[in-house]
Amino acid sequence: MDCGYCTDSQLALHCTFSFRAVRADRGGAGRGKKRRAVRSGMEDLQMSRYSSGINGGEAAVADELNSEIKIEVLFKPEECTQKSKRGDLMNVHYDGFLAKDGSQFYCSRSDKAGHPQWFVLGIGQVIKGLDIGMTDMCPGEKRKITVPSALAFGEKGKGPVPPNATVIFEVEVYAVSRGPRSMEAFTEMDLDKDKSLTKAEVKEYLKQDYEKRGKKHDEPFYQKIMDDIFRKSDHDRDGLISAKEYNIYQHDEL
Repeated sequence: MDCGYCTDSQLALHCTFSFRAVRADRGGAGRGKKRRAVRSGMEDLQMSRYSSGINGGEAAVADELNSEIKIEVLFKPEECTQKSKRGDLMNVHYDGFLAKDGSQFYCSRSDKAGHPQWFVLGIGQVIKGLDIGMTDMCPGEKRKITVPSALAFGEKGKGPVPPNATVIFEVEVYAVSRGPRSMEAFTEMDLDKDKSLTKAEVKEYLKQDYEKRGKKHDEPFYQKIMDDIFRKSDHDRDGLISAKEYNIYQHDEL
């Protein structure tokens, strides 16, 4: 995919996860309970959480907006190993354009050292239109997705995107895998079945996962990812990641 002004860079599969703890007061003793939300390297494309309550007539409006998303498949491989679904971890490159004049406002190949971007599909890490438009994509597939402003950056716009702007994304998917925070993955990592993850367990899982995909790396590579995961997920700093700390799918939009 030609990226216009973007610089070339080697593609690297380096998956790190950022998490934000959100306090929610629920009365009683007044003690806040933490809910996990996700932040990703795609911060420039994040909008305020899509939080319109959908019921009754609003559901019809939502359906109408969804139907306004236009998807054009530019390339699709003959064999599809896995189609993307909500909760899956996706690795993509994408370019963003304004529909009105075709001017480019974003290119992932010139951001974040040119690496493909990781995000979890369907939980609000990207604009709503991309969560919808990137569903059922295969590794290697390319799409052109046209998103109305209500499912993009809305009435306020963001950065170079003006208010009420329809936007177009050209997206190329490099990988689709099970979401990093599924409880199935937690069970696989929890080798001693004590409902908590040690650094050794997480590092071993990372090694096996990369090797299964033919992506062997040296020890410092796994150590860096493991350290990052614990820094952002081990909230009580006890050297373990509990099932509660691990599970980010306590989310208002799920």
